[in-house]
Amino acid sequence: MVEIRKARAEDVPSIVSLIANDQLGAKREHPGDPRYLTAFEEIDRDPNQFLAVLDLGGEVVGTLQLTFTPGLSRVGMTRATIEAVRVRADQRGSGLGQRFIEWAVDMARERGCGLVQLTTDATREDAHRFYERLGFKASHIGMKLPL
Repeated sequence: MVEIRKARAEDVPSIVSLIANDQLGAKREHPGDPRYLTAFEEIDRDPNQFLAVLDLGGEVVGTLQLTFTPGLSRVGMTRATIEAVRVRADQRGSGLGQRFIEWAVDMARERGCGLVQLTTDATREDAHRFYERLGFKASHIGMKLPL
């Protein structure tokens, strides 16, 4: 049975493993680093953050972070941002990813958001097709400045 639930501290190693388990994450993540637990605690305290996991029979097989951002633009609209989406490789193609994103969109609606946004690395062409199939449009250009 699959359950989508709020992440708990004991899920952090599994979440980090999912994030680190691809060509991009392998270069920038450091499983076992205590800073992940510190970050989790900060996320967990923030009412505008929801770190979710896909729990399959007690095993974490997916994760995403949902951030709710109130704003003044669009007549004071709140938007939701979906980040750090990962589904374990052996579960891809099973429909779990679609179910997870649909759940996140439903959560955004429940919180009164008028827009759901996400970014995905420019090299993740499979992810681009996946999000487009779910109705997302490549409407903006994202930019980052490493600090």
